[in-house]
Amino acid sequence: MVPDAGPHTYTLELLDQLGLATSLLKLPHFKATRFRAHTPVGAITLADYGQLRSDFPYLVLMPQARFLDFLAQASVELPTFTLQTGARVRELIMDGDRAVGVRWRGPDGPAALTARVVVAADGRFSRLRTAAGGPVIDLGASSDLLWFRLPRRASDPPEADVDLYFGRRNYVALLGGVSDWQIGYTLPKGGFAAAREAGVEPIRAFLRHHVGWLEDRIELLTGFEQTTLLSVELKRLRTWHRPGLLFIGDAAHVISPVGGNGILMAIQDAVAAANHLIPTLRRPDPVPEETLAAIQADREEAITRVQADQAKVESQAIRAREAGRRLIPGRLLKIVAALPGVRARSARSNAYGPQPPKLDLGLFASE
Repeated sequence: MVPDAGPHTYTLELLDQLGLATSLLKLPHFKATRFRAHTPVGAITLADYGQLRSDFPYLVLMPQARFLDFLAQASVELPTFTLQTGARVRELIMDGDRAVGVRWRGPDGPAALTARVVVAADGRFSRLRTAAGGPVIDLGASSDLLWFRLPRRASDPPEADVDLYFGRRNYVALLGGVSDWQIGYTLPKGGFAAAREAGVEPIRAFLRHHVGWLEDRIELLTGFEQTTLLSVELKRLRTWHRPGLLFIGDAAHVISPVGGNGILMAIQDAVAAANHLIPTLRRPDPVPEETLAAIQADREEAITRVQADQAKVESQAIRAREAGRRLIPGRLLKIVAALPGVRARSARSNAYGPQPPKLDLGLFASE
C-alpha cells in the first residue's frame, strides 16, 4: 500500500493552467484544510490551508495510483505521446559514457528504446540510479512507518483532516479519505521485526489512548497482514545527471514522509526539466550536459532545504527517544503556533515548497 497523497495547492494551480484541474477534482478525493498536532497540552493547528490566497486552498488526498492514472490518461491523449505499461527497465544503453536509451522487459519480452535524453523518474528504488552509480548523500532516518486503514464513520470529528497524534516514543499520522482513514504508526528504524513479534495489540492500545474516537473500530486491525511497511529514507544523489541521463523525483532525492511533500518536489522537478528540455529538444543537437546541470541547479537549493528540515526533525526524534523525553514539546509548539501569521506561513510553505518553479507556458505555444 502506498500512502494516499495527491496534489498540493501548487500542483492544483499548475493543473488548472493546463486545463486539467476540473477533471481531476471530479474523481473521488478528500480535501484537507488543516494540519494539526495532538499533544499532551491539546490539539494545535500547525497549518491552516484555508488562509491561502488561491482557488485551491486545500490539499487533495486520493490514492496515489488514481492520481498517476489520471496523469497517464491525460498524457496519452496528446498526439505525440506513447505510454508503455508493464515495462521493467533493466539497463541503460550506452554509447561510450553517454546514455542513449534503455532496455526493458515487457509483456511481450525484451525491448529497447533509444532517446536523446533519458529521464529517470523510477522512484526511491530506482534501478537506473543503481545502474548509473555515483555518490549518494545519506542524511539518515530514525523511523519507519507502518500503514493501515480503518473505516470512516459519519460521526467522526468533522475537523479531522491531516493529524498527528503524539505519544512519548511514537506518533500516529492520520490522513483523511472518502471512506476510510489511512493511519501511519511510527516504529524505530529497523524495528519492524520486533513490532511484528509483539503483534498489533500495542498499536491498538496506542490508538485507544491517543485517538479515542476510533475506539469502535480499532478491533478491525487484527494482524500485520493488514499493514504495509514504509521504510523511511532521506538521501539524494550528489549529481543528478550524466551525459544523456537526468534523475528527478525520488530517483534523485528520496523525501521523508515528514510534511507529505514528496510528490510536490517531484512535480516541481518535472516543471524545471520541462522549462530547460523543451527548447533544447526542438534543436537537432544532442542534449548538452550543461542543460541537465542547469535543471539540478534550479532545484537543488529547494531540495536541500526540505531535506535539512526533515533531517532536523529526525535528529530531534532520536535525541528525545534516547533521553526518554516526549517526541514533541507541546507547550512551546502551542505558543509558537498561536503567533500571528504562523499558521498561514506554515500552510504556504507546505502547499508550495521553497522556491516553486513557474512553468513557462510560452513553450507550448504553436510555432
